[in-house]
Amino acid sequence: MNHDSTAKSTQNRVIFHVDGNNFYASCECLLRPELKDVPMAVAGDPDSRHGIILAKNQRAKQYGVKTAELIWQAERKCPDLVLVPPHREVYSRISKQMNELFLRYTDLVEPASIDESYLDVTGSLHLFGGEPLALADRIRKEVREELGITVSVGVSFCKVFAKLGSDYKKPDATTYFPRSQVSSLIWPMPVGNLLYVGGRFQAELARFHIHTIGDLARADLDWIRTQFGIRGESAWRCARGEDHEPVRSFYEPREAKSIGNSITFRRNLTDEREIRLGFTTLAESVALRMRRQEVHCRRVQIQIRDANFHTLSRQITLERSVCLAKELTDLAMELAGEIWDFQHPVRLLSLTAESLVPASQDMEQLTFFPDTHQAERQKQGRLEDAMCDIRDRFGSGSIRLGGFLKNDLNLGQNRMPPSEDADTL
Repeated sequence: MNHDSTAKSTQNRVIFHVDGNNFYASCECLLRPELKDVPMAVAGDPDSRHGIILAKNQRAKQYGVKTAELIWQAERKCPDLVLVPPHREVYSRISKQMNELFLRYTDLVEPASIDESYLDVTGSLHLFGGEPLALADRIRKEVREELGITVSVGVSFCKVFAKLGSDYKKPDATTYFPRSQVSSLIWPMPVGNLLYVGGRFQAELARFHIHTIGDLARADLDWIRTQFGIRGESAWRCARGEDHEPVRSFYEPREAKSIGNSITFRRNLTDEREIRLGFTTLAESVALRMRRQEVHCRRVQIQIRDANFHTLSRQITLERSVCLAKELTDLAMELAGEIWDFQHPVRLLSLTAESLVPASQDMEQLTFFPDTHQAERQKQGRLEDAMCDIRDRFGSGSIRLGGFLKNDLNLGQNRMPPSEDADTL
């Protein structure tokens, strides 16, 4: 299906994004109702001042307590903060109950994480009154009364704007962004509100006077590609609502759709150059496996773990698929820049290519006009093919990138086995 026909088939969709409010903390309050009346937070290791905040309730939020900050920082803001350890089995059980409730209204229920799901109610909305806002409010009410927690619901014609809606007003609220009001409701918002536009990317856009979602949506696509590459094009399409990704059926088999590797390093990485070397090693391994399986990917995810075993992750969904090691490396570093201080020690890196599509079915539209970006990709592809052929013929260490020379991490000395999901150096 081409881009135009896909756009037509998704034009009248009604998509919900349902997001649990302070989900971990809300679940803990079900176990201990007295926690509702005090500032509390779920912490990874409450006995360690080096632990981090995993979730907080509304009272703690009023003190400025933030998710992912260190415990001592949170306690400085809120000396009376009550810390509790996580009970993940409880969170999983309530998450399952939430999705079972959603299935009353559609089988197109796609969990995005333990506390959020997308629902496509386009085909079933008429069975429940035909009004999107009314159905969203009904779902919120049932979750609140039956499960004892609250959710916020974003309603729109695509997943990215539905997600924007669930974040817009909290807690226990419904926000509707119809197609007819995108320019008046969404485009005036800060560009940083858009999914996949983190602080660092937002700062880069601001250098070119792109401050709102509308500024990005109205920018020239060729210019965006030149300045920001694949990441920029993906964000540009999201800003315009050109998100045609379907909501998958809850009952659709979740077959393996990813290729990934991780490295636990022999010592901590301490600067941006070493982190890039780590991601380059992972990207070469993942790209090789993608080449051998003849697939490309449309989503890239990274994880970074520090010396205290605290892990942060980030992902991006792409409009244009990628398959090259250089592309994977560049995307990984862009994502890392959104969530990580490169001077902070790194113990482990992980890189995963997701939403895999057959290479034979992912041919880009040809054009009579020159496409500098496409020419560069083809040139890089030929280079990586040649390097792969040399390694296959003469051994994995027969050719290496110059950046790998004289490093003390064993990076680039031997390629990772392509059949492994995780490797340790």
